[in-house]
Amino acid sequence: MSADLCVLGLGYIGLPTASIFATRGKKVVGVDVVPRVVETINQGKIHIQEPELDVLVRAAVHSGNLRASLKPEAAATFIVAVPTPFKATETNPKAPDLTYVESATRSIAPVLAPGNLVILESTSPVGTTEAMRDWLFDEVQKTRPDELPALRESVLFAHCPERILPGQMLKELVSNDRISGGLTPEAAEKARDLYRLFCTGEIFLTNARTAEMCKLTENASRDVGIAFANELSLICDRLDIDVWELIRLANRHPRVKILQPGPGVGGHCIAVDPWFIVDSAPELARLIRTAREVNDDKPHRVVDRVKACAGRFKQPVIACLGLAFKADIDDLRESPAVDIVAHLAQQKVGRILAVEPHVRALPKSLEGKGVELTPLDTAVSQADIVLVLVNHREFVQFNRRKLEGKAVIDTRGLWR
Repeated sequence: MSADLCVLGLGYIGLPTASIFATRGKKVVGVDVVPRVVETINQGKIHIQEPELDVLVRAAVHSGNLRASLKPEAAATFIVAVPTPFKATETNPKAPDLTYVESATRSIAPVLAPGNLVILESTSPVGTTEAMRDWLFDEVQKTRPDELPALRESVLFAHCPERILPGQMLKELVSNDRISGGLTPEAAEKARDLYRLFCTGEIFLTNARTAEMCKLTENASRDVGIAFANELSLICDRLDIDVWELIRLANRHPRVKILQPGPGVGGHCIAVDPWFIVDSAPELARLIRTAREVNDDKPHRVVDRVKACAGRFKQPVIACLGLAFKADIDDLRESPAVDIVAHLAQQKVGRILAVEPHVRALPKSLEGKGVELTPLDTAVSQADIVLVLVNHREFVQFNRRKLEGKAVIDTRGLWR
């Protein structure tokens, strides 16, 4: 008997989505190419950190409605929720990499049936839903050519981008408004009806291209706002102005809402998605490109500041507080903190003590570089320089008296 849903990709988006559908009574098969992930989920456990996700997954698996597999299985609906990173090409160092989406889509071909709904959740460049349709039918043509006409006639395609924030995924998965963009109106409506099973927010219908661009626009807008704050922080450093006080005062204006600066921008969304817009219209996306460049440059500015401070010490010890891309999560994807720590280690600025309470081991990019993963109290007690990179709750609550005599570089305004 086929499942109700087959969710391809059991990461930060796919696993919560598969689990919440399962707890709402749907029979769900979750697919991942990593055997360890499949084994972990089938035990009712999780391989990523997210508040209350372990409870949801355990309930979904124990109910019998969720199981994980290495290969897609027949289902009424397929949801593709795999990564969409970027790659360097001859003409673009930040070109979209749709390898995972294409591979996942083609893997559906052997079990595709007339009337199926195929949904792309992965944040993708404009036109990806159409490309997904073409990849899938191309694969069917190779293996099941006689069935292609019936499938072309009846299979529906939609793009329903996620809008959830790490650390608040389960709450926002249910409460946030969503967009259902179909290659046809029927596809958009059918996807909307599916998500209504758990989504209490409004679900707006549109076409697939508008849905794709909307998700990219949301993240690019945030990126531009952060770039403005980051550029302000550099100017304020030059002019000897406290940027945190400046922003606090400027935001007292009723029509001003400046975001907070930081060491850069990380995560799979804001640090990546604007490049998808730039790639689609490089000669037009001038502001979006500049914002990305400002934010990508910020980690190098932080490294320069640490190096200047380190020159005051003979053999400096630097405590780097945080590796995640945002507070109170374990997600290190595109993290500027990781880049900063890596550059400090590569340039041998001093002894590097990394503090990240949400991971048990250093990421591979920091292995073998002399970086030591260290508890907070130990790192601060040994440090000459305390570099704040992430505003984890544990750091906010730290006893500031223990910072006396230390040089503090606070990229988050944590202790202002």
